[in-house]
Amino acid sequence: MKNTEELTLTEVVTGEEKSESCCGPECCSDDSQKNTTETKAQKTPQKTQEEKTAEELKQIVKEQYSKIAFQSKETNESSCCGATGCCDSDVYSIMTDQYKGMEGYNPDADLGLGCGLPTQFAKIKEGDVVLDLGSGAGNDCFVARAQTGEKGRVIGLDMTPAMIEKAQKNTKKLGYSNIDFYLGDIEDMPIANNTADVVVSNCVINLVPDKLKAFSEIYRVMKPGGHFSISDIVLTGELPHRIKQAAEMYAGCVSGAIRKEKYIDIISRLGFKNIAVQKEKLITVPKSILSDYLTPEEITDYRQNGYGIYSITVYGEKA
Repeated sequence: MKNTEELTLTEVVTGEEKSESCCGPECCSDDSQKNTTETKAQKTPQKTQEEKTAEELKQIVKEQYSKIAFQSKETNESSCCGATGCCDSDVYSIMTDQYKGMEGYNPDADLGLGCGLPTQFAKIKEGDVVLDLGSGAGNDCFVARAQTGEKGRVIGLDMTPAMIEKAQKNTKKLGYSNIDFYLGDIEDMPIANNTADVVVSNCVINLVPDKLKAFSEIYRVMKPGGHFSISDIVLTGELPHRIKQAAEMYAGCVSGAIRKEKYIDIISRLGFKNIAVQKEKLITVPKSILSDYLTPEEITDYRQNGYGIYSITVYGEKA
């Protein structure tokens, strides 16, 4: 495995255009409505991604996704704790791709939390062992199970006990005997070396503080000749500091994206081969959020200077 170095994290902002936002680490608290009425001058400064410790970031994720676990997809897409971070009833998710129509799709397991369709691109064959990182309620696991069949095996890993509980209940209802869910950290997986033929993940690695360690673990648990297909959020250009703060408050539960070239570089330097971006989609930052934190001149600069937030699905193989 090649030498690696620690990389700096940056924020990502996602969502839809609207007049007010109540999202961030304090999202869905009893004080959320009060917070939306605060003026800019009254807003309490928030820590940026770089200022938070790894454990603080993980705790934010655990708390948010514990709340999400037993909400419906519709609630998640229309509430502060959902995938879109929206706080009004006019729901439009700019991140989530639709699983409906894919073999194995189970609506009870679809919480609307992804930013791609990694199992669509994962080249899963019958009999494969498939590992889903950040498996949630089991959505990608059930799609993967339809592809690997009864002879294969599917493993879901999630750091949130509530998600594991929901996924296990969904599995029991479906009567599957070759899907297992484990509680664990992507940076330190409770998975043996050389286990998986295929690794998938949907909009989760951006939540992991140490992405270098995460991909090192993916390399470790993947069989020689195995491959991954991972959907995630990446950046192009360097986002203004005040946009990073906006991301903190607007989409704390999906923050932590890094620049696209750094993301790909991590994968390359770890020794993965035949790396390819299988799909790429621009995520538009809503003007209402930009105008909360930038002057009109700064917004023009932001629009014209190549800054961008993208959903990508990336592929790589272990030699």
